[in-house]
Amino acid sequence: MLDASKVLNGSFGKMFHDGEWLTNVTQAEATIDIGKEEVKRAGTRWVGHKTVSLTGSGSMTGYKITNALAKRIAQIMDDDQGVFVTELTMKLDDPENHEGKTWIRLKGVQFDSIPLLKYEVGSIVEDELPFTISGAEYLD
Repeated sequence: MLDASKVLNGSFGKMFHDGEWLTNVTQAEATIDIGKEEVKRAGTRWVGHKTVSLTGSGSMTGYKITNALAKRIAQIMDDDQGVFVTELTMKLDDPENHEGKTWIRLKGVQFDSIPLLKYEVGSIVEDELPFTISGAEYLD
């Protein structure tokens, strides 16, 4: 039977950039899509599949506190700077389930948009930052 106390609680998730805990991040996700090509095979109707590529993406959402990260992402607007490429580390460590503890390093992170400014009167300001990745590894 399922032990409900072992179900992971997202409240214990953390995002890190340059070793600094981004305490304002309230939601994060990262996935790797596996690209496949169909392989037709003789003697069967079944089509096989050959893995040919990996594509990583993700996003993080958090409270707007500073413009520091946005300014680094925005460096692409300066013709002398180029694209901002970095690494992020995601951690989920629920104290009730240490077996589910997960550390993931996201490599080659490039953000998909520059969060200039967004607000709504009477609401807390949040930024959503979609990104792509060119690699990932489990750290635990």
